[in-house]
Order: sequence, then C-alpha cells, then structure tokens
Amino acid sequence: MSQSAPRPRRTYGGAPLSTAPPRRVRLFRRVAAAVACLSLPIAGLVALAGPAEAAASATATYTKVSDWGTGFEGKWTVKNTGTTTLTSWTVEWDYPAGTSVTSAWDATVTSSGTHWTGKNVGWNGTLSPGASISFGFNGAGPGAPSGCKVNGGACDGTTQPGDNPPSAPGNLAASNVGETGLTLSWSAATDDKGIKNYDVYRGGAKIATVTGTSYGDSGLTKGTTYAYSVTARDTIDQTGPAATLSVTTPGGTTPPDPGDKIKLGYFTEWGVYGRNYHVKNLVTSGSAAKITHINYAFGNVTGGKCTIGDAYADYDKAYTADQSVDGVADNWDQPLRGNFNQLRKLKAKYPHIKILWSFGGWTWSGGFGQAAANPAAFADSCYGLVEDPRWADVFDGIDIDWEYPNACGLSCDTSGAASFKNLMSALRTKFGGSNLVTAAISADGSNGGKLDLADYAGAAQSVDFYNVMTYDFFGAWDAKGPTAPHSPLTSYTGIPIAGFNSEAAVTKLKGKGIPGSKLNLGIGFYGRGWTGVTQATPGGTATGPAAGTYEQGIEDYKVLKNTCPSTGTVAGTAYAKCGSNWWSYDTPATIAGKMTWAKQQGLKGAFFWEFSGDTTNGELANAIHTGLQ
Repeated sequence: MSQSAPRPRRTYGGAPLSTAPPRRVRLFRRVAAAVACLSLPIAGLVALAGPAEAAASATATYTKVSDWGTGFEGKWTVKNTGTTTLTSWTVEWDYPAGTSVTSAWDATVTSSGTHWTGKNVGWNGTLSPGASISFGFNGAGPGAPSGCKVNGGACDGTTQPGDNPPSAPGNLAASNVGETGLTLSWSAATDDKGIKNYDVYRGGAKIATVTGTSYGDSGLTKGTTYAYSVTARDTIDQTGPAATLSVTTPGGTTPPDPGDKIKLGYFTEWGVYGRNYHVKNLVTSGSAAKITHINYAFGNVTGGKCTIGDAYADYDKAYTADQSVDGVADNWDQPLRGNFNQLRKLKAKYPHIKILWSFGGWTWSGGFGQAAANPAAFADSCYGLVEDPRWADVFDGIDIDWEYPNACGLSCDTSGAASFKNLMSALRTKFGGSNLVTAAISADGSNGGKLDLADYAGAAQSVDFYNVMTYDFFGAWDAKGPTAPHSPLTSYTGIPIAGFNSEAAVTKLKGKGIPGSKLNLGIGFYGRGWTGVTQATPGGTATGPAAGTYEQGIEDYKVLKNTCPSTGTVAGTAYAKCGSNWWSYDTPATIAGKMTWAKQQGLKGAFFWEFSGDTTNGELANAIHTGLQ
C-alpha cells in the first residue's frame, strides 16, 4: 500500500515476541499505519478549557492548502479584529462523516464525533489588535468544514468555511475511440462558489487539468482497457467526488498468455520458531509439487547493504532426521545447516523450484534510502551475500521488498521518484541475465498513491516480474471500521477508499506501460478482522481488532476456516461473521475466481503470503496451482 498523509497497511502475525527475536513484520503493508500513527496524538490531546473571548474580537478564515486525492492540507487563520489584545483563541468547526483531521501543528486539535476544535498552544495564544496567527493540519476525506465558530461566535472570514465541495461531473462518456486515442466529455459539475477547473485521471494518475468539459487523450495502446476519472475543483480548490469510466481501445485481442505461470510462495525465516513451520512442511503438505518459486523472507538492509536477517534460522539451526527434508540429520560440524541447507535439499527433490532471497519488508525497509544513494555499492553487497560460496547453489536470484520507494511505510522515504529504478537497474547489472531479479510492490491504485510516487515503469525494464501486494487494503488498524475485505479483487459499492483493490492496481500498472506478463497477483493466506461488530455485511462499525493467535486483527486461514467459516462474498473475496467478530479472507473458491481473472488479464501468475497460513494439506496453494493451469 503512500500518500502525503500515508495510511499503514501491514503487520505480521509471526512468532510471539516472547519466543523469537524482533524481526520484520511483513503483513502490515500498503497504505494504513501512518494514518494510525498520526491519529494517536490527536486522540490524546487535552480537551478544550477556559472561557471564550468576546465573539466580535476575532475572525477565522479556512484555506485548503493542497489536495492529493486521498488526503489534504488545511489551514485556519485567526485574526484579532478588535481593539484589545486576545489572550487565547479557539476555532470550532464540523466535518461530515468520513472526513477527519489526522495530524496538526501550531494548535491543540481535538474532536467529539464530527465536531472539531483547535485551540492555541502556549506560545501563540496572544494576539494584539490587527494581528493574525495560523495553524495547519493534514486531513483525510472529501468533506469541507461547516459551522465555524471562533471564540464562540461566527467566524465571518472572507473565505467562507461553510463552503461545500463541488458535485461530481455528470454523464462521463468517451467518443471517437480509436486504437491510440479518444475524447472524454462530461456535463458540468455544480458548486455554490463556482467551478474553477477539472482534473482528469487515467489509471489513477493525473494527466490533465482543464477548464472545459472535454479532453482528448492520445498515446494509448490498442486493445487496452483504461480507467478514467474526472473530478471538479471549485474556486477555493475543494475537490468533489469523481465520475469514472472504463474504456477499451479497439484493435487488440485477448491478452497473450505469458507462458508458464508463476506460482510463488513466501517462506518466512521466523516461522521455524513459534509457528513451528519448516521447509519439510512444504513436502508433507504437497505444496512443493505445486509451486514454481519460493521467496525466502527476509534479508536485512542496513548501512546501504544487504545483510543476514537471522543467522541462526538461516544457516545454523540443526535438524534431526525426522525434521529434515531428506530424512538425514544434520551433523554438528557440517558447513551449512538451518533453512538454507533444507532449501538445498528441497531443490534436490524438486529441481523445478526457483528460490529467491527477499530483502527488506515492512520492518527492514528503512535502509533502502541509504542504499539508493549508492545503488552500485548496494548491488555489490547483495551479490556477495546471495552468491556466498556456502549457499550460492541455493538461490536463483534476488527479490526486493521496499516498502515504499519515495513514500511512507513504517518510516518515510524521500530518496526521490528515480531511486527505485536506479536501484533495480544496478541489481540487474550486477546479477546479470542468468539470475532472477524481482520486486514486491505496492498495490495502491488510488489517485496520487504510492504507485504514482516512484518510477515503477522504468524499474520494470530491469525486473523479471513484480509481485503486486494486492492484500492488506483494509484492516483493524482502523479500529472502529468500517469493516471491509482486506483483499478485494474489484471495487464495490461502499468501499472505504477508491483505488484500493486489485483491479485498480493492475489497471494502473498496465496504464504505465508495464505488461501483464510481468505482474503476479497477490493472495493472503490469512484473514483480517474486527470485533464488536453487529452488521453481517461489509461496512459495519467495530470496537477494535479481533483476537488472533499471534497478533490482534489477523489470523491464519487454517484457523479461520474452522473457527469462523465464510458467510458471504464481496468483490471476489470472502467474509465471515461469527459472534461479534467479522473477518475477511480468501478461500479455495475465491482463489479460483481470482486465478481466472488473472489469466483473463494476461498476468504472469500469482504469489502468496505465506506458506504457514495454509492447511496441513496445502489447500490454498493447491487452489492457486489448479486455477492457473
């Protein structure tokens, strides 16, 4: 999954903290943790206190400073219009449901439901006659402030804070549709202050701003489906809801089959601890015979270099005969033990499997910014580690899991839009054509989201394929809901965030010129859930995350299929209501539907996170295998 006001997306239910060393917690991805982090200070700030100043002595003016589609920056300016000095000020306003403040500066901001209050901090409460002070905030949602009061009276500013955002443009349509171009047209939006212009998006990326009600797009590819949206902007730069349209240019055919399908699973090094999941489980479950690739997660990225993640699990842990893939116990003095040696034995038994060493992940992506400062040195370090003579025969290449280039994940990267392309290019140069070079990437298909912040199209020239992380769109990091499937294949009525679905992500990547033959669809072998839920269908409220075996809000499929069986489907995935808990997850049936869709889109294949969430007989891995045949 970031935006300027980023939204965290993945934590991982790995080994219990008491039994395993700290490590990369992969599952908390795309788009959601940053908003959660920003929200905490807001909730914890002190409540409004003290008497209001005389209403006639001040005014407040609201300005929307910027808008990036999924968030915005707002500013209030308070002016002393009286003849005596103000010793404090308080601004109050209302937001419609779905719009909120996520962080603020130069004021103490609190809320009660949809009512928001901004109060001066210690150093900026005193305003002499005629003086002004401003405070700012980041927000989420499309709404505009209303019902403004300053020190108890009407704000009376020159820019009316009660202004409503414009309506959606009407009747969006395409004409003159050719193989390489078309004309979009729409009827005018309405707004009480007047329409300033319209923003036109293709595949989630803004391609034009126009003052009229039409736009001619060119440079398209024949036989390709494009997702368009148009939003209106009023005279104070508020944007309204989007009008959307999908158009397929003529002249093409069904996307070509890219050949042998990728069926890739992640194996986590920490799974050998609390989860008691080992390489041999790939054999006993039958999954080894049904996959083509394994990503070994994770190597660390520190000091601008690739480094070992967990030396004990990687190459030191000794296996007894009954735990070993080939039934042969490790000796105390053999040169290689641990997961690496077991993977070597697995390849001997299943020579068709390719194994890549994956570096980074949610916890260990913070080092990529330094790596991007010297991509060649980073690539040299990675090559030296992957091709270490002790285990060079185990690995067939390298996978990069950078969450996220030039965007926010656990931390925010500011290395620039070209950094990811430069890094992947250096890796390809160093590893050459005989090794695989791949990457796990965001699936944020929203306008101005993560996929628009780095040069994924340029980097695609250096990779064999991308693993598009089409899961963790929604989860109980939004503790009160709304409940929503964490891995929707398509959009649906009521989806909390536009563009947070697999179809939007794939459409956006194709729109950037990345062929389907370089894209793998992501599947989660786990569910995400809330508790305190009364509504059976998506969109209900909650009181917090549901309990999980290793972590709140997340549970393996192998557990959920028995403890909370599916009660419905939405947007190509399943959900379940059991007691007051509400979960969403994929089942063999929904995976079958997703694999059919992946083939229709001409995708290279599918991948999943991760093996230990499956049943002992590997029914989800089998569903991917069967669905891609």
